[in-house]
Amino acid sequence: MGSELIVVDYDPSWTRAFAKLREFVLPVLEDIVVSIEHVGSTSVPGLAAKPIIDLDVVVPTQEDVYIAVQRLATLGYVHEGDLGIKGREAFIPPADVIWHHLYVCTVDSAEYKRHILFRDYMRGHPEDAKRYSNLKIELAERFSKDRAAYSNAKSCFVNEILQRAT
Repeated sequence: MGSELIVVDYDPSWTRAFAKLREFVLPVLEDIVVSIEHVGSTSVPGLAAKPIIDLDVVVPTQEDVYIAVQRLATLGYVHEGDLGIKGREAFIPPADVIWHHLYVCTVDSAEYKRHILFRDYMRGHPEDAKRYSNLKIELAERFSKDRAAYSNAKSCFVNEILQRAT
């Protein structure tokens, strides 16, 4: 991953990339997984995004999170912990797989629920998705070397959408 922040127009191939990643991890998780969800901006048709697929691996219990951590390690994933976001365990993907963000969360995780709420709202409201696309493109140009500032600048919009969606 380079250090420059890049946001690109929606690419329909992101759906296929998600499906391939899902099929890669499913065999080691299928007896404990509730679902594997495509989340983040690449999961919303028409939405500009950083070209990085986000997956939420959803399991029933915290005990299953620990099992998933061990099993994902057999595929080459490196567990990073929650990275400061409670209820979401993050992983570095194996070197021979396209770069992506994989998170394991329980079905009752607030972060998982937030991801789904935002995704589903944006899928159903293309006018807001267009506004968000424009904002992301503008912010990526303004903060191309500062990911934290980019994320912080988006937070008002994201919070507004989450409030509307509930």
